[in-house]
Amino acid sequence: MISPAASPERYALIVIGGGPAGLFAAIRFAEAAQGAATVLVLEKKTHPCRKLLLSGSGQCNLTHDGSVEELLGHYGSADKGGQAARFLKPALYACSNTELLSWFAARGLEFEADTNGKYFPLSRKASSVLDQLLSEAKRLGVVLRGGRRLRAAQAEDGGFNLSVERVEASQGIGLPSELRDESLQVASEGYRADRLLLATGGASYPATGSSGDGYAIAAALGHRIIEPRPALAPAYIDDFPLVGLAGLSFKGAGLCLRRAGKKLFEREGDLLITHKGLSGPLILDSSRDMSPGDTLELRFVAASADEFRGRLDALVAAGPKRQLRGILTELGLTRSMADEFCRLAQLPSGGELKAAELSREARQRLCSCACAFPFELKALGDMDEAMATAGGVTLEEVHPKSMESRLVPGLYFAGELLDFAGDTGGYNLQAAFSTAALAGASCIRSLIART
Repeated sequence: MISPAASPERYALIVIGGGPAGLFAAIRFAEAAQGAATVLVLEKKTHPCRKLLLSGSGQCNLTHDGSVEELLGHYGSADKGGQAARFLKPALYACSNTELLSWFAARGLEFEADTNGKYFPLSRKASSVLDQLLSEAKRLGVVLRGGRRLRAAQAEDGGFNLSVERVEASQGIGLPSELRDESLQVASEGYRADRLLLATGGASYPATGSSGDGYAIAAALGHRIIEPRPALAPAYIDDFPLVGLAGLSFKGAGLCLRRAGKKLFEREGDLLITHKGLSGPLILDSSRDMSPGDTLELRFVAASADEFRGRLDALVAAGPKRQLRGILTELGLTRSMADEFCRLAQLPSGGELKAAELSREARQRLCSCACAFPFELKALGDMDEAMATAGGVTLEEVHPKSMESRLVPGLYFAGELLDFAGDTGGYNLQAAFSTAALAGASCIRSLIART
């Protein structure tokens, strides 16, 4: 018969969540403690860092090049006035991209940057990063237990009482046998923590364990939760007119996002046409600011509308007998895009139309297609498709210089559970590691100060 544990186990720090933020926070805590304080990581799944193993298409885009100030420009929504960047600044300075790469290099794991500035392990395997984290956790004596879900946390007498339920049979979370806890299974377990750190992640890719459990825990402890929503998600367009161009990508495309006729922002980046709409970094990075019904005006060429129209008129005047297709490709469109725009501009001869036969109205329609093509957003990809989560624990209730709760002393946060979302390119993993490093170090400092 399954029975509850008789008495709670006590740890100086208990981390909820065995993702990269949770593991790194525990490691940095243990490094600073130097054996003087115990740390336990509880993970709902039987294997840690499932979402990490998917990052960068399984290659783990850990971070991005650039100064800290440059990194800070890649966080937050357009309508929040840089709140996320201001909040993350102490964490990124405490553990910058340079320091993070050096930390792994000192332990034998080297990274390299691609032509876009994204850093990947030389092995190009996310498992290399996980193996290094688990190896370091083992060396430092971090206790890792899987198949555990936190049911309740109560702040009491300067610490926390935790009620944890067993949700999967195996206690070892993908660890070597010597690290597995093979004690008798119980329906529930009690723990006592001097410090509690929540690193449960967001709600995207829920099959990996990132299913938003931490929001309820934080709310029960008094924190306000900004409604979670998909971030880094594709855009779906009803009756998508460019379905014939699916798979085509554009460098340096432009996006103007409008809502109820009002321009919200303009942005440039790489664009990908899909069978149902739009994706690529330009769309993914902007998705946290989009809502169904918004108008997405896309520019497919490097030139502005005035520049494009001026060059088009000049080429038509210089070569009246040329086929329109050749002129449009000279203006930066691919052959397939030129033919598609001719169709959408309702030109009877399509790309084979002679330049001299192109009316002023047709030129304007082509200019609109190339430089300000309007799409009405039907929907964004849901949490199963989104690469990250916007929303979460409101930043106003967390100390940015320590990651400690402003409401509950001894409670800390790290990673995607917090209300920030970064661009594609390694920025979200960098923020997860940076907030984790700061939170772990802050926990041990607070315990030392108390004693």
